[in-house]
Amino acid sequence: MAVLIQPKVLKGFRDALPAAEIERSALLEKITAVYRSFGFVPIDTPALEYSDILLRKSDGETEKQVFRFSDNGGRDIALRFDLTVPFARFVAEHRHELYFPFKRYHIAKVWRGEKPQAGRYREFLQCDIDIVGSESAAADFEILTVMRTALAAVGATDISIHINNRATFNRFLEKHALRDKSEHILRTVDKLQKLGTEAVEAELAAVTGDARTAAEIVRYSTAQGSFDETLAHIEQLAGGPAADTERLRVIHAMMEATGTASTYTLDPSITRGLDYYTGIVYETFLNAAPSLGSVCSGGRYDNLTGLYMNEKIPGVGASIGIDRLLAGRDALGMTSDRTSYLDAEIFCLNTDDASLYEKTAAQLRAQGIAVEVFPDAKKMQQQYAVTDAKKIPWGIFIPHETPENRTLKNLRTREQFDGLSIDDIVQKIRLGTY
Repeated sequence: MAVLIQPKVLKGFRDALPAAEIERSALLEKITAVYRSFGFVPIDTPALEYSDILLRKSDGETEKQVFRFSDNGGRDIALRFDLTVPFARFVAEHRHELYFPFKRYHIAKVWRGEKPQAGRYREFLQCDIDIVGSESAAADFEILTVMRTALAAVGATDISIHINNRATFNRFLEKHALRDKSEHILRTVDKLQKLGTEAVEAELAAVTGDARTAAEIVRYSTAQGSFDETLAHIEQLAGGPAADTERLRVIHAMMEATGTASTYTLDPSITRGLDYYTGIVYETFLNAAPSLGSVCSGGRYDNLTGLYMNEKIPGVGASIGIDRLLAGRDALGMTSDRTSYLDAEIFCLNTDDASLYEKTAAQLRAQGIAVEVFPDAKKMQQQYAVTDAKKIPWGIFIPHETPENRTLKNLRTREQFDGLSIDDIVQKIRLGTY
């Protein structure tokens, strides 16, 4: 007898049962509709790229997270760890076929070999938007607006979007002659929420070799107050007014003009560890589930395409982490209980009437009712068990002797309506609450 293989998935990966996939698909449809309403168009790129494409602008931390291997032809390849770097390659490769500013969205899976935890997996879906070819503050604000609008569309209205400007922080580091250590410092500051000020300050002291400088970095990164107060604080520590702090003022004016300023917080601790960011950066938190971490993040990356071409094309973008967002919705009791898309089930009372059942189903589908026919004349208890598992709200009975005497049953309240025409059934399903 053959030895059976144990069915299992890799750590950090998972299957999606219908209820979870229906929930995710519903969110994706709403997010996609928002992206399109702002003029973004879809693209796609391969899951596999040459390793030098993905890793040319990275440090050891990123490389540790990348699934990298040699294929059968001996080529050094890797699974994409985000959608931004492949997009930079895409723009460089297709720049003569594109128009600028170019606004794209890309919803696809990415892979990272990091430690799995709540809302974080090794295979996950990202919902990216980017604007390339514009250096304007208007492009920065549009991305922030799309983020806010898309999250509101899926019911996440109680959010805080924390923003910062990496260029201002870079000026601060230059003032302290620390630009050569910026990547390590950025990643360390990014741990403030997770580790706290004391631990981060100790790590920074080890990086900079100076406890006073480490304390100054923490003082810069933990400024609190209103947007204007925080901006004045970091501006002074960075050496005074400059284009980067003026950019923050312009964006803040747009927030106030659109009545959305309360959603945004100027937070100097937001650095976004990836080193391709050059300007505004942001992370988004569910106020009711702050421990979950950011559910949407991104920033400006004016030099990324310069890795693949002499011409540098400015860009700004964001990504909604749909899996983490779903974990947050689940923790907050916001998920639905749908396990199918069906409005009704036509029960099988007699296999001789199969053609009649299929005719009725076709008539209902033609009027926009999602319906299926139960295929076997099993006991009604068994048929009910299936419709209950699928959470189908309506059941339709067609008697063998009097097929025109159709019965519609609300499977939740058990209320029945007899002697209905097709139009009657359609009307009651559309008006019914379930």
